[in-house]
Amino acid sequence: MSITTVTPANPIISAYNATVTALTPLADPLVRITAGLALVPHGAQKLFGWFGGYGLEATGQFFATKLGLPASFALLAGLIEFVGGLMLAAGLATRPVAALVAGVMAVAVVQVHLPAGFFWTDGGYEYPLLWGVVALSYAIRGGGRYSLDALITR
Repeated sequence: MSITTVTPANPIISAYNATVTALTPLADPLVRITAGLALVPHGAQKLFGWFGGYGLEATGQFFATKLGLPASFALLAGLIEFVGGLMLAAGLATRPVAALVAGVMAVAVVQVHLPAGFFWTDGGYEYPLLWGVVALSYAIRGGGRYSLDALITR
């Protein structure tokens, strides 16, 4: 499998050519790192009750009573978001971790947020859908040049 090089688009203002060319390789890791780190607090809410979360026991009860899922899935979801978020940010085991994140987000969309509509401000599925699609893109293409996966395979 070959890795293709992304050629930056010519900016409207030609004076930005050098900046765009220099920053283009950093755009993909910027999204990967941000997506991974944005998941970590959500996992911490489920696992530890941090950041206004309810902790593992209460989250497990929510999974069981409101979602009809085993309470143990709260631990699984929390670990995928917390540990998986860190791994995604680092680009370690990117494809399988991103696939797990995409799966958790798909469950969140369907089981939790879909009835509330689209907009996240109303508790809708906009936010988990966005992060699920971002994760799916990394499940498909991997962590890229600036990832621990790339460093390990060198």
